[in-house]
Amino acid sequence: MHGPEAAHMTRVRHLREAFASANERLVARLRGATDEAAESPVPNGWSAAQIGWHVANVSTRFAGLIAGDAPGPQPLPDSFFERPWNEIAGSMPDRIQASPASQPPPTVRRTDAVAALETSGTKMARAFDGLTLARGRMGITHSLVGTISVYQLAEWATAHIARHNKQAKRALGEG
Repeated sequence: MHGPEAAHMTRVRHLREAFASANERLVARLRGATDEAAESPVPNGWSAAQIGWHVANVSTRFAGLIAGDAPGPQPLPDSFFERPWNEIAGSMPDRIQASPASQPPPTVRRTDAVAALETSGTKMARAFDGLTLARGRMGITHSLVGTISVYQLAEWATAHIARHNKQAKRALGEG
């Protein structure tokens, strides 16, 4: 395999590994916490368990967009070029209001958050399994990130986990 198909496969493998690693770090953080610590309310914020629930919910949505199970991605115009993800991420605000559909319930059990994260990780792995070169030439436009490719949706999903893992660390009093 050479050319675009080989580059596609390499990119998908990298995206899969980055996502899985980020998701596993958040799962490990929640597994290592006590129920009391993970489920304790945080003033003006979410508990670590609520953060895990939110991340799982959003990752599941990203997986649906990447796999084509959810509507949204459209063919990108020939003039589209990908901006580096760090440039896109750098333009995002520090604090983002979660959509109503992705806001966690008032209480979330630590074990439920871990299970949800593991399930969303499986859904994302399946999305990567089905990500074709043609699908990689599709994208979305979102007010937070502008127009991005389906590949960049996966980068966003990974960055989302990393961002919230830091938040969970603070919620658990770890830093």
